[in-house]
Amino acid sequence: MRRIIGIDPGSRITGIGVIETDGQRMQHVFSTCLRLGDRPLPERLGLIYTGIAEVIRTYAPDEMSVENVFLSNNAASALKLGQARGAAICAGVTHFLAVHEYTAKQVKQATVGKGAAEKAQVQHMIKVLLNLQGKMQADTADALAVAICHANFSHLTSRIAGAQR
Repeated sequence: MRRIIGIDPGSRITGIGVIETDGQRMQHVFSTCLRLGDRPLPERLGLIYTGIAEVIRTYAPDEMSVENVFLSNNAASALKLGQARGAAICAGVTHFLAVHEYTAKQVKQATVGKGAAEKAQVQHMIKVLLNLQGKMQADTADALAVAICHANFSHLTSRIAGAQR
């Protein structure tokens, strides 16, 4: 079994999701959102780092997957999002995790089957794929989707490599 932590970075809310997979089946281990509020940005970045580091210490994932920055019309928002990603990646790297990055389109394609899926579709599929009940927060669903994307992508990559030998 491999344990993967998925991160949906945000400067106000960062989603975190941990799954386990054996290459065939996946199961939910843990998920949460770091709600960072209106604190100064450096403080929020520190909270992202320490929050993710605590989840890593508690749940001992083998790998990390992070959603890539999307292009935005607002340069300031894009920079803040990039800094949030950086804090998340640093938490993984300082805990010796391999970090894998995926675009939002790749994540949606891997979980819903189409790269232009709506948030509600992603939430629904995450509940189905992980057999979860109740309402799911969008950032938590996105973090779990990033972890599932990596589980699917890495499993496929290893199967292709095995077939080429």
